[in-house]
Amino acid sequence: MAGPAQAQQAGVTTVAFSCDFPGFNPSHYAFSVNSNREASYTSNSKVNTTGDAGPDDAVSTDDSPFHMDLTLSAATTAHIFELARMAHYFEGDLDSKKKNIAFTGDKSLTYRGPNNGDSYITHYNYSPVPAVQELTTLFQNLSATVEFGRRLDYEYRYQKLALDEEMKHMEETTTLQDVGPDLPAAVPILQKIADDPSVINPVRARAMRLLQHATSSGK
Repeated sequence: MAGPAQAQQAGVTTVAFSCDFPGFNPSHYAFSVNSNREASYTSNSKVNTTGDAGPDDAVSTDDSPFHMDLTLSAATTAHIFELARMAHYFEGDLDSKKKNIAFTGDKSLTYRGPNNGDSYITHYNYSPVPAVQELTTLFQNLSATVEFGRRLDYEYRYQKLALDEEMKHMEETTTLQDVGPDLPAAVPILQKIADDPSVINPVRARAMRLLQHATSSGK
């Protein structure tokens, strides 16, 4: 449905996505991407900060709101806006309304036009529209990548023994292939791990492989 126009940079369009899924971590996250490739991400993800000394270490949890600004690849940005066009900029109700579909979170997609133009938003659990399905998967994978970088940062500081398993999981999932050009969101912490001689060699080698993947696909 049409919403009020929102002030933004002249000639710049924005696509935003949010997901609320109680009981999951994060239970809320949101992306906003504009046509200049500028993106922002927020979530309420919780990260356990357990030390490495032993099983009796105290466990603390950082549950402060998380925010990250990043620049998406030109290819990913163009794809997001093409999918928005294919979904008619989210005008109308795009939810399937079927009763037998599993709940996977309250989601929303928002389009804000240039020069304070029209704004449209749709809310859904599951949409039968292929472009909406693809956008949902894209933003879910981007979230997974940003959260991966955040977990690496905490594990590097508090729980280095967990680093290898974390990076192995990323290498073995389809997320790495799907986010390809936007793995650079995790590059700074991967570089720090690869350069640190106090980190065991297998972990540094895995970080280097992920960095090579980001470098080769992040143009």
